[in-house]
Amino acid sequence: MTTRANPFLTFLSLCLLGLAAVAAIGGYGVYSYLKPGPLKEVKLVLVDRGMGVSAIARKLESEQVISSNLLFKIAAHATSTGASLKAGEYEFPARVPMAEVLRLLHEGEVYDRRITIREGLTSWEVVQLLNANDQLGGDPVTEIPPEGTLLPETYTFITGDTKQKKINLMREAMTKTIDELWPQRVNDLPIETKEEALILASIIEKETGKPEERYRVAGVFVNRLKRGMPLQTDPTVIYAITKGEHKNDGKGPLGRRLLRKDLEIDSPYNTYKYPGLPPGPIANPGRASIAAALNPEQHDYVYFVADGTGGHMFGKTLAEHNRNVAKWRQIRRAQGQ
Repeated sequence: MTTRANPFLTFLSLCLLGLAAVAAIGGYGVYSYLKPGPLKEVKLVLVDRGMGVSAIARKLESEQVISSNLLFKIAAHATSTGASLKAGEYEFPARVPMAEVLRLLHEGEVYDRRITIREGLTSWEVVQLLNANDQLGGDPVTEIPPEGTLLPETYTFITGDTKQKKINLMREAMTKTIDELWPQRVNDLPIETKEEALILASIIEKETGKPEERYRVAGVFVNRLKRGMPLQTDPTVIYAITKGEHKNDGKGPLGRRLLRKDLEIDSPYNTYKYPGLPPGPIANPGRASIAAALNPEQHDYVYFVADGTGGHMFGKTLAEHNRNVAKWRQIRRAQGQ
């Protein structure tokens, strides 16, 4: 007598086998997602802008960062991170698990390549910094940009970025900054153009190392310009001598102290000899100094002299200024200068 198979039991068995297979596949997928990956050593990989999750997955697999682009796409979909993977250059450690790869891309933890352009550097000094950076590609920059056209800031870069590309970015950033700040200027300034604002800002940048003094120093120069007094600022004389090609030996931009005879140099940049603003910026000012030039502190000071701390003593009259100068000379003597 033949025993007929129970259709329900057969169907249930197939379902259980299917579930077991799915569970096995799922378990293997989770294991593969969490286990150490195939990468044998630390590697930098560039994820270009505009790449979707499929293109990213294929690139990671071709670079041997992950073992399966399909599993990566499934994981990205399952974790709802596929649409938020960020472009950039990533440093993946050896044997990095796929789960960690996905996290790095989702959070945008890009490899940190950056170069800092300090406020007050001349364009010549900026070019020297860029040309000395061997992580930036392209030919060395040979043409020095006009003074005051490069915005000091910290700039990030990726493999393939060139030195000239960074110069172009700095120029665009400066143009954007002055265009943004110019409409916010106060009324009755003795400057009429954005170029004059950058000239004044560059002098402010070179005159004080204390951020809190910028607006007060700006007010001194604005008061002098309004009264027709020479600005009499040492950094302009230094620029007249160096043309921005400053020494870098720890002895100042001239490689020595500024001498009294230097104040007699015949140059339109010599603000001891010629009143008004010099013909161009003497450095690349930062955003804060540009803002100070356009919004100076309102006061009656027309003199200032160093106080030995990196800041200055301010005076409203020549007599007050002479007393401050005497104090400064005492400080210098005490410091053995």
